[in-house]
Amino acid sequence: MSKEDLNKHISESDREKISSSGMDFSEKTRSGSFLQEDAKVLFSRALSESMDILSLEDARRTFPRFADYWGKAFQRAGKEFPPDTEGGYFIRVKKGQTVELPIQACLFLKAQKFRQKVHNIIIVEEDAKVYLITGCSASKASKESFHLGLSEFFVEKGGYLNFTMIHSWREDVSVKPMSVAVVEEGGSFVSNYVCLRPVKEIVMYPTALLEGEGARASFNSLILSHPGTLQDIGSRVILNAKNTQAEIVSRAVSTGGKTVARGHLQANAGEVKAHLECRGLMLSPRGVIQAIPELETSYRDVDMSHEAAIGKISKDEIEYLCARGLSEDEAQSIIIRGFMDVNILALPPAVKSEVAQLEEKTLYEGF
Repeated sequence: MSKEDLNKHISESDREKISSSGMDFSEKTRSGSFLQEDAKVLFSRALSESMDILSLEDARRTFPRFADYWGKAFQRAGKEFPPDTEGGYFIRVKKGQTVELPIQACLFLKAQKFRQKVHNIIIVEEDAKVYLITGCSASKASKESFHLGLSEFFVEKGGYLNFTMIHSWREDVSVKPMSVAVVEEGGSFVSNYVCLRPVKEIVMYPTALLEGEGARASFNSLILSHPGTLQDIGSRVILNAKNTQAEIVSRAVSTGGKTVARGHLQANAGEVKAHLECRGLMLSPRGVIQAIPELETSYRDVDMSHEAAIGKISKDEIEYLCARGLSEDEAQSIIIRGFMDVNILALPPAVKSEVAQLEEKTLYEGF
């Protein structure tokens, strides 16, 4: 679909909803784009020869080594791979290439009660570097819909992938992302997750396998849990080689919903470092935040740690800000925005600014 046809196809309200998940329709700040509505791929293109951006079906037909990647990350993690997917994107950054501007992809729900099941494959070849922003959102018409997103990440030797997923769903949509990242020697995989809008249910537990010496993985998340929402969100890193490093950091705020923050660090080799941190802020007596950290190893020469803290806004903090002319609601809003600090996300300045603006707009509307 051409950009002209795309502009005609997408309504103004849908465009606004898609944009709320990080999509820049102008592409001025992007190096490539992908957009899928329900099961139909609307738009896909790369703005540089340093990468391929294709629908999964096009990649199946044209990429010679497609069979070397399809389902292989799930297989290496010992996870079952649901076969009945429709659509999804294929992104490959070529060996030694650095992509300065982020690639963007959006998976959009349009039809009522639609069950979207997509499969994505992302390959960062040896010594390549890229930032990827994936936005997932739903239109006003997509009542009681479901999204299953299967993603496989392959970060080859010395590669770097910074992956940011922004969810902007509806209060009656159920979501189940499933992903596995395989990181080879000297590679880095950074996963940033942001969910600030209402959703019925999200269940996700992405896994990173650090397979080569010096590999690194980082999972960072900002979660706002609204009344009626269940967000069972975790991350797992399996450190299978020496001198690997991992970090899991989450911030969760409950205004009445339930958040389960899981984290699992498993060291299957010595001389590794890993840390897990979860902090929760309760704003309603009806909300629930549950932190479940796990550290696992049979090796002595490892450095692994975790910390978790859940609490409410301090009365002293509210009174301090009110004494300086703010209302109680304004004071609470400032404290929440400070708690949901985008600086915990490992983002370059330009992308951090975009995410901060989305967060500011969302929190301003909510409080």
